[in-house]
This record gives sequence, structure tokens and C-alpha cells, in this order.
Amino acid sequence: MIKKYLIGLLAVILLAGMVFCLYVSDYYRADQTAIAALKSDLVQVKETEFGWLLDGPSEDTVLIFYPGAKVEETAYAPLLHQLAEKGVDVCLLKMPCRLAFLGTDKAGHVMRTYDYTHWYVGGHSLGGAVAAFFAARHGQELDGVILLAAYPTEKLDEELTEISLYGTEDLILNRKRTEEGKAFAPKTFVEHVISGGNHAQFGNYGIQKGDGKAEISADEQQKETVEIICRVLMEQKTVN
Repeated sequence: MIKKYLIGLLAVILLAGMVFCLYVSDYYRADQTAIAALKSDLVQVKETEFGWLLDGPSEDTVLIFYPGAKVEETAYAPLLHQLAEKGVDVCLLKMPCRLAFLGTDKAGHVMRTYDYTHWYVGGHSLGGAVAAFFAARHGQELDGVILLAAYPTEKLDEELTEISLYGTEDLILNRKRTEEGKAFAPKTFVEHVISGGNHAQFGNYGIQKGDGKAEISADEQQKETVEIICRVLMEQKTVN
């Protein structure tokens, strides 16, 4: 009887493992624009043990970025390359099985490795939620959190800066929970809605199932995103 139970349990575990492997093997891949953005120019792009470092002219400010679920992390290279050009270095994290919740503390590893003055964490979709989860536990070590089509589910430290961006055509983001997430925001909270933007175009990985049709290009959405982030961070530096 026990033997039959153990055999049955093993079969269930093996089946669950196979289903999980099939699930994570079907993911959104970086397009050619993203691959091209991994080349060094003014920004030095280096592959690291945690993912990628986009090292621009900044000497003191960095964003640790969690990618969205089942999205190849390099799909965010065009957006993050622009950000690094404008003065915010980026540590782009590579997630186990491309699921950010399996690498929640990776930002902590990065912070123990590098020496920056101003630390921000952020991410897209599920990656943004995980970044907010990390920020809720390490608020005293951070300057802020940057959420792209994402929202916090726990209270953030009042001394942090939160930047929340999403597109008007995003049909994946849960708007009700996004609104509820404002109750967890710190006193410095900046929300920006990108007219014509959708969920997927923060990255370069093609059309995402269930998303709305964007009315602007991915390049336009990403440029607007970079402009807002840089403006807010510059204002915060001036205040501090």
C-alpha cells in the first residue's frame, strides 16, 4: 500500500515537473533591435554573473531591473541602454526560469557587489511587483522604486521615491489593483500614463497575448519612459 502511494506521488511530481518545464520553455524572446542594443558604445555593456551591466557616464546612480515573467531579459536592452546613456547605470537581472519571483533577492547580491551612492530597483509587470516586494524590505538601503505596468502590494518606506508608468492601451495590467496599490505608495509618488502605450512595448519582444494594440511605436514609448524617469530622478537629486 505504501509502495503504491509512493509510486503515485512520484508520478505526480514528475508530471508537475514536466508541466512546469513546458510552461517556462515557452517564453517571449528578444527581437533584433534588443540584440543590437547589447553592443557597447557610450554605454559599456557587459555580461555578468547576475545578468548584464549597462555602464554609462553615471558614477553614482544605478537601477536594478527585474524583467517581466517569461520574457528574455535582453528584450529590455533598448529601453535600459537609453537610460544608461542619460546617466542612470543599469543592472539587468537574469531570472531563474525567467520568473522574477524565483530570484527575489538578486538585487541584494548586486548591492553587495557594487559601490553606488543612489540605488533604485524596478521592473516590468511581474518583475516590477518583485522589485516592489524587495523595496518593501530594504527601503533604508534604496532611493526609490520604478514600476513599469506594475504596482506594490505592501507599504513602501516614506523616504523612497516611487515612479509608476503604464500605457493607456495596456489590457494586461490590473487597473483596480494598480489603484489600490497607491495606498502603499510613499509620499513622493509620481504616476505617468503614456498615451497610446501598451504593456509589451516597455520591452522588445513582440506582441504579448491579451495586450492592447499600441497607438505609438515601442521606440516612442521607451523614449517617453526614459524622459520621465530621468526628470524625476534629477528633481530628487536637486531636492536632496
